[in-house]
Amino acid sequence: MLRRALPILVVAALIVLAGCPQPTETTVTAPPEGPSKPEAAPPVKGEIYDIAVVPKGTAYSFWKVVRAGALAAGKEFGAEIEWTGPAEETDVARQISIIETATSKKVDAIVMAACDATALAPKVKAAMDAGIPVITIDSGISTDDALSFVATDNVKGAQAGTEKLIELIEGSGQIGVIPFIKGAATSDLREQGFNEAVKANPTVEAVKPLYSQGDAEKAMKAAENMMTGNPELKGIFAANEPGAIGAARAIKQRGKAGQIKLVAFDAAEAEISALKDGVIQALVVQDPFKMGYDGVRLAVDAIQGKAVEKRVDTGVHLVTMDNLNDPDIQALLFPKIEE
Repeated sequence: MLRRALPILVVAALIVLAGCPQPTETTVTAPPEGPSKPEAAPPVKGEIYDIAVVPKGTAYSFWKVVRAGALAAGKEFGAEIEWTGPAEETDVARQISIIETATSKKVDAIVMAACDATALAPKVKAAMDAGIPVITIDSGISTDDALSFVATDNVKGAQAGTEKLIELIEGSGQIGVIPFIKGAATSDLREQGFNEAVKANPTVEAVKPLYSQGDAEKAMKAAENMMTGNPELKGIFAANEPGAIGAARAIKQRGKAGQIKLVAFDAAEAEISALKDGVIQALVVQDPFKMGYDGVRLAVDAIQGKAVEKRVDTGVHLVTMDNLNDPDIQALLFPKIEE
């Protein structure tokens, strides 16, 4: 199952030519002091593991940073990374097909972020039953079959972001949430965190949630509908990058920047620009590089028969204009990416 580099065998041999004439004066013979010292064989290369890394999507910058982390770990730990994912996070059927293909190829391990927690669970079980360790990152599955889950604590992250939004609206009024896909574990957990923060603040009212389907244009429409349907709306919590981008566009087009407060997950370039422009007031920033890196690191450990942590929390940071230029925040927002 392990893919190995072809070993290089160096064989020293004496060639005996049968029937050759006896040496003459010009024949070169071995030196009288004994046989020559054999050349040292080059080192045999170590095992190269074939690891399929399957994100929920490939369009947004978050996943590009996850990929960079996975490639960095592959380089460090001796793994070849097969990066394949659906273009859109809603394409569950495509992701299922990718996992099935990786399983039938008998890759050494699978690292994946599930588009749908329930639909992908049987595919994870099938891979595990085939002897292929599976590590889930960012978005897990509805069962306990995966060896490990590497992700943000999405409930706590959403709670922190919503609490910041409540602070920004001075503790009272209407706020709304734009999750992305109902049934996607990450989206559901962030919506849960939003609701828990609202329940803890009785002077705050949550309006009906509207979903972005992981698409910036749909998120923009959702934000427009939320503002139209709720004229007293004071703030929006956008649960991911496309939700943030779409909501920021809608607020800016309405001339409501700074009036309707916006707090969002992730830290794409467009989100950071909106923060600097005053359209977004705070960002809940994850560590996607660490997700990709730790996912592959744990996959290699599992391949080698080592015990792996069942849950790895990659942490979140709340970023505002007050701490945007802190060195630690800058390193998080702009990780060094090497191909």
